[in-house]
Amino acid sequence: MIDKLLPLPIRAAEAFEDDPLTAMFPEERALVAGAVPQRQLEFGTVRRCARTALSELGIDPAPILPGPGRAPRWPDGIVGAMTHCAGYRAAAVARARDIVTLGLDAEPNKPIDDPGVIDLVTLPGERTQLPRLAALEPDVAWDRLMFSAKESVYKAWYPLTGRWLGFEDAHITLDPTDATFTARLLVPGPVVAGTAVEEFSGRWMVGAGLVMTAIVLLA
Repeated sequence: MIDKLLPLPIRAAEAFEDDPLTAMFPEERALVAGAVPQRQLEFGTVRRCARTALSELGIDPAPILPGPGRAPRWPDGIVGAMTHCAGYRAAAVARARDIVTLGLDAEPNKPIDDPGVIDLVTLPGERTQLPRLAALEPDVAWDRLMFSAKESVYKAWYPLTGRWLGFEDAHITLDPTDATFTARLLVPGPVVAGTAVEEFSGRWMVGAGLVMTAIVLLA
C-alpha cells in the first residue's frame, strides 16, 4: 500500500502484523528491554521493515538506533522515516543524493474523540476546514489525517534543522481533490541549496483502516 504514496527512487516496506521471531540487534533489544511485549514487537518489526527497504539500496543489515530528538540514525548517505500504529508498521528510505528529506506517518482512520486533543494539535484556521471536508468524504477521519500530516512535517523538518517543531508551527491545508496537502511553515524554515524552505508539499491516502501521509523533498 505504501508504494502508492511514495515515488521512486524511494524504497519502502510495510507490515500489518508483528512476527515474534523478528530478530533485533543487541543494541536495539537493549533499548526496549524494559518495555511491554507489544512495544518490543512493534520496535523490532518497524526496524525489520527498514532493513528490508535498505537492502533494496544494497545496504547491509545493521542496527537502527535513535539519535538526537529520537529520530532514527540512518547509514551515511541515506535519508528515511519510520512509522507505526495499531496494526501497521512501515519504513521508507532513499539515497541523500536523490532525496533531501522525507516524512512518513500512518494513523488509524478513526476520529479523535477528545476535543481538547484536537485543539492541541490543530490551529483555528485548520479546524475550519474539517466540517467541509467531512461533508465531502464522511468516511475519512479528517482530524486524524490533519494530525498525521503534522507528524510527517516534523519527520521531514527535524533532519534538516535538528530543532523541535510544534503543532502550532505549521499550517496544514488538505486538498480532497487530488489527495495532497500543503504545510506552510510559521517559523523560519531550513535553507536547502541556498533557498529557504517556507512550505512542504505532501500526499495522503486512505486504506486498510488507515490514513497515511508522506512528504518528499527532492534533491
